[in-house]
Amino acid sequence: RKALQPASKAKHFCKAHAKVLRRVGLGLLGVAYLCYFIAACYLNFQRALALVVMTAVVAFFICWDIFKKHCGAKVLLLLRPIGKCFQKSWQWLKWLLWVALLAGLIVWLALDTGKNPEQLISLGGFCFLVLLLFACSKHHGAVSWRAVFWGLGLEFLLGLFIVRTTPGIQVFQWLGDQIQYFLGYTTAGSSFVFGDTLIQDIFAFQALPIIVFFSCVMSILYYLGVMQWLILKISWLLQVSMGTTPTETLSVAGNIFVGQTEAPLLIRPYLPDMTLSEIHAVMTGGFSTIAGSVMGAYISFGIDPASLIAASVMAAPCALAMAKLVYPEVEESKFKGKASVHLSSGEEQNILEAASNGAAASVGLVANIAASLIAFFAVLEFINSTLRWLGEMVDIEGLTFQVICSYVLMPVAFLMGADWADSPLVAELLGIKIFLNEFVAYQQLATYKKNRLMGLEEWDGNRKQWLSERAESITTFALCGFANFTSIGITLGGLASIAPQRKGDIASMVLRAMLTGVCVSLLNACLAGLFHVPTEVGDCAAFFSTTNFSSTSYTMYTCCKQLFASSVLQNGTLSFTGSWAEQADSVLWLTECCGHYNHTSCAG
Repeated sequence: RKALQPASKAKHFCKAHAKVLRRVGLGLLGVAYLCYFIAACYLNFQRALALVVMTAVVAFFICWDIFKKHCGAKVLLLLRPIGKCFQKSWQWLKWLLWVALLAGLIVWLALDTGKNPEQLISLGGFCFLVLLLFACSKHHGAVSWRAVFWGLGLEFLLGLFIVRTTPGIQVFQWLGDQIQYFLGYTTAGSSFVFGDTLIQDIFAFQALPIIVFFSCVMSILYYLGVMQWLILKISWLLQVSMGTTPTETLSVAGNIFVGQTEAPLLIRPYLPDMTLSEIHAVMTGGFSTIAGSVMGAYISFGIDPASLIAASVMAAPCALAMAKLVYPEVEESKFKGKASVHLSSGEEQNILEAASNGAAASVGLVANIAASLIAFFAVLEFINSTLRWLGEMVDIEGLTFQVICSYVLMPVAFLMGADWADSPLVAELLGIKIFLNEFVAYQQLATYKKNRLMGLEEWDGNRKQWLSERAESITTFALCGFANFTSIGITLGGLASIAPQRKGDIASMVLRAMLTGVCVSLLNACLAGLFHVPTEVGDCAAFFSTTNFSSTSYTMYTCCKQLFASSVLQNGTLSFTGSWAEQADSVLWLTECCGHYNHTSCAG
């Protein structure tokens, strides 16, 4: 007992001074990080730029929380007279602001679309989809236009920042690159378990382990409270701007990172008391986005990670806006005016248990994806075989599910901004996404992208082998969402298990929410088409002078097409126009291009 007295005293001392010791520990960690941060910036500031940005963002929110906690009430008291004055003038200021924004938007569109008029098609498609959703609204007179316009405005600004501005492009490209590097660590685990040969040649051992790794990391971040903090900040921004309730906003914000059945768990205690409009918003958010775990699998296919991240982020405000347009609030919510809701940090006792639970929880998801792919590909082949047989009875050759979708959904693809030549393939992928699932559609899109990057001929007879960069970008956004008929059962089962007493309400709205989710993805795709800037081809002469023509690429295909377009074959004499006429090796380069591609100039 005497031997244990020092340990007992130390234990009592730690309990009595727990707050002080915690502050001292955090202070030492803060000083250590500050020293590390200064050293990193001093050694190479350009290399440490990402660290500077992340540190600045976290520091801002920490300072904001401290300021709000200690000085928030005093500042509000001081600003109250200004707020009252502002409220009196708000009626005419509001209209002045809207007129200024509208005028600015019109001027920007006029200047921006002057060089690329095809962008106006995407704008027309965007407006058409919003009007269509309003026509399908449950209560036309109860629509909260504040939520609708703010949601669409945030989506527009996010898209403009991500796709058009240099900082936005660099930030999301950097995020995409980091995720690719991060997901590459999966190879260490999967190669140890399955071997190098299997993970290189077989899809199941290549893409599905990424889901296990990502799920494990997400579980650790939840245990540490990082995800809750991030979701709460995004939710606060949407709630303050759009005027939505904290419960529905929190669930939609959570959908940026987690799936359609995991996000509602964030608001599990509140779901039974939510209004029909709020439940519809929760379901729409689930259908409009994809989970971070499957995003990793799509990136492994070769889909552009920056576009996937952008689509998920842009979908959150748009989903909330369209949910309130289609199913406006007509009840009195119990959570209206509530500042925030409580988020639990999980039941795990330590970080190792969190990692283990995350990995174990992904097993069901991996098995579900593998089983779904086997079933869907088999069903698709059976449907196509049946359609081909039925078509042959009336002399229609090659009738398939994809062909039917390419005709039925072609106008939708064209309205999003895809060229008419690309529209059948885009429509085919949309059909696969809506009627089967987005996993199968992204796999097919990855094949088209691979064909383009390999520099294959654009047309193989009457069949297009790849999509243009513009159509590819539009399709990436259009497919980014769980809105398909197979997900209806998943959503219904997941929400009904959380709130069994609301099963009837959920079942009555799930189809409407799914179709709204489809339109949200299409709206994102329209903005991708509106903001898309064609990639400028570099100096083809310089490219040809350094390449050995042993293999093809998209750059080679583009430059060869330029060379073909400038060649003139007249009376058996070959000549060139434009800058190609000044190149001494133009004939040699044309001969090499003819070895890979067909053109009338090659006949000479």
